[in-house]
This record gives sequence, C-alpha cells and structure tokens, in this order.
Amino acid sequence: MEEELVVFNNPKSRISESIKSIRTNLQFSSIDNNIKTIMVTSSIPGEGKSFISANLACAFADSDIKVLLIDCDLRKGRQHEIFNISNSKGLSNLLIDNVINYKKYIKSTGYSNIKVLPAGIIPPNPSELLGSKKNKSLIDLLRKDFDVIILDCPPVNGLSDALVMTSLADAVIIVCAQNKTKISVLDDTKKALLQVNANITGVIMNKVDLKEKNDYYRYYSDERHS
Repeated sequence: MEEELVVFNNPKSRISESIKSIRTNLQFSSIDNNIKTIMVTSSIPGEGKSFISANLACAFADSDIKVLLIDCDLRKGRQHEIFNISNSKGLSNLLIDNVINYKKYIKSTGYSNIKVLPAGIIPPNPSELLGSKKNKSLIDLLRKDFDVIILDCPPVNGLSDALVMTSLADAVIIVCAQNKTKISVLDDTKKALLQVNANITGVIMNKVDLKEKNDYYRYYSDERHS
C-alpha cells in the first residue's frame, strides 16, 4: 500500500502540501518547547490516523530530518502494510525482549531519513506493554538516535492504550474525519486526553470533500479551538 505515501509519491499534490504545512506548524511550535515525540491518535477507527502518521513522518524526513515512525497500535497496526515491510517482529516483541536490542527490530523503508518500528505480533496485554517502564526506557533510548519520533497510537475511545502513551509524547495530534466524527465524540476524546495531561497541539480534519473545501487536510491549533 505504498501508494498511500503521497508525500513521497505525489509531492506536488494538494494533500502533500497540506501535510507539509502541518509539519511546518509543528516545527514553529517547538521553538520554545522541544517537540521530538509526536503522538497521533483519533477518537474511533477509520478516521485515518495511520495515513496521517505515515505521511507526517514522510514530510519530516523530506526536510532532511532523521525520523522514526513507531506503530503503537498493537491491536490493529497497519504501518507495515503502508510501508510494505515485515511485521513478524516489532514493538510488542521488543517490549518482551531487552530494549537495548531495538536496532534489531527497526526496519529500513527504502526512503531516505525514515525508519519504521512496526507493531509486531498482537499481544494479550497491549495497554500493559505500552504503559510499562520498558516502553519509557525504549523511547528515552530512541530520542538519542532520532530527530523526530512519530507515535501512531490507537483511537482513544474505548481503549486505554493511547492514554498511557501521552506521558511519552511532547505533542499530541487528534485526527478526525469529515462526515464521520461526531463533535460529541471528538469532545470526549479531548477531555480524556486532557485528564491525563496530554499536550494537545492540534486537530487534523481528514477526508474533507475537495468540492467543498480548498484543502483536503486542515490543521487547527488547539489554542484556537479550545
């Protein structure tokens, strides 16, 4: 499914330009506060958070930044499908190993400046693994090796997986979808994240009808939409 990587495959498209604008906004917002780990989540499945995570990682890599994309959706991760890499060993496998062995699990992608740590096998205890001290130690190690780390996390509603990851993220982005995400559901997501002191940096409106809007993806600062 590498055709989903529009930033690399169609860099002049309106979609690519919009995602690059989001990257630029994040870079400007990190002037005073160093943003190195960026968590991408959504309210419910099907809003496109994995697509956004992958292309945001590509946008950072395209600006000559060393990027690692981690698939933290241990239940339904799909970054291995997007980048056409093996998922036989990934984050879940690494977290039951010694985390200093992380280089054995990180996959090259064929694209400059971007590597992927896929989700790995589906474990019986995703929340416990993601909230473990070993996961924190892993992120601390990875922060030394990469300029930017994108955390593709599960949807918030109904699961605690994403919420336990917020303490590891310098910035949190919520992806929602036009004609799919209800305002009440999005509001519940925001409240849940704020309860665990997440640094919500913005909201991305995904799957916008091109006939109705000038841009396919729109990014809203949380300060403007509080």
